Amino acid sequence: MRATVLDIEHLSKPRLDWTADEAASIYRAPFNDLLFAAQSVHRRHHQANAVQKSQLLSIKTGGCAEDCGYCSQSAFHETGLKASKLMPIDKVLSAARQAKAGGATRFCMGAAWRSLKDRDVDAVCEMIEGVKSEGLETCVTLGMLEADQASRLKAAGLDYYNHNLDTSREYYDTVITTRTYEDRLETLNRVRDAGINVCCGGIIGMGESEDDRIGLLVELASLSPHPESVPINHLVAVEGTPLGHAKPLDGFDFVRAIAAARLMMPRSVVRLSAGREGMSRELQALCFLAGANSIFVGEELLTTPNPDLEVDGALFTDLGLEPMLAPSAPAE
Repeated sequence: MRATVLDIEHLSKPRLDWTADEAASIYRAPFNDLLFAAQSVHRRHHQANAVQKSQLLSIKTGGCAEDCGYCSQSAFHETGLKASKLMPIDKVLSAARQAKAGGATRFCMGAAWRSLKDRDVDAVCEMIEGVKSEGLETCVTLGMLEADQASRLKAAGLDYYNHNLDTSREYYDTVITTRTYEDRLETLNRVRDAGINVCCGGIIGMGESEDDRIGLLVELASLSPHPESVPINHLVAVEGTPLGHAKPLDGFDFVRAIAAARLMMPRSVVRLSAGREGMSRELQALCFLAGANSIFVGEELLTTPNPDLEVDGALFTDLGLEPMLAPSAPAE
């Protein structure tokens, strides 16, 4: 059974009909077999040692009307974070230039909104156009979208829209009550219909079961087509949030999620996302071995810490990793 589940030729071909049992067999395979298969499939579709560098900027912080149990920016939680207004365009572009100078090829902009309001569309489009003019790929995460808003973002030159599923359908209501799973899927459909690439993943370590992690992977790998970018976030427990005292996740479980994502979505860029600041160099190396080929760089991810450029530079040197010099695209 294991030989069939981890058959590299079979796993190298993207599919959309994963069952929970099949995904569980992959996730729970012997660790060495899992990593060997994930790295083998990774090399079929991606440069072996190339890692994309992206940078994330909070363009509007705090005061969000959602109650996501992990988020420091929710108005429901007492985290001491002060809400801010939408950042001026000149500051956004200055941050984009600094990101490019630091080696980033994609610049992501996040706003703590339940949904994008029509009054803010012009400003966001101006930011997208400005960042594109700097020679960077653009990505935004702005909450829920209407179809006409997605079309306007596409016309402004938006490359990627991030909208995570966060966790499995079954565990979702434990973490979030102000927005449904179907709400998230509807926004993803509007993004696709507008011709924008999808960035969609989840968060590991929120107290979910192993079955919930597997369920999330099945949901992601059932999206047609697969998301071009799949961020796998490690929970950063923030004091004052409902998940502020979540039990730390075992590192091997996190690596298993990375490897299973690589095998179930072989052509996607799998992003080792939030939580790297709390990971050892060795754990991060295992994640790269498991098929992660994108990271966020810069000292902060929205409101949580991230390794600085010097630390990441040393890690890349020691592992023989190279930054992607050009935007990556799914293999044909």
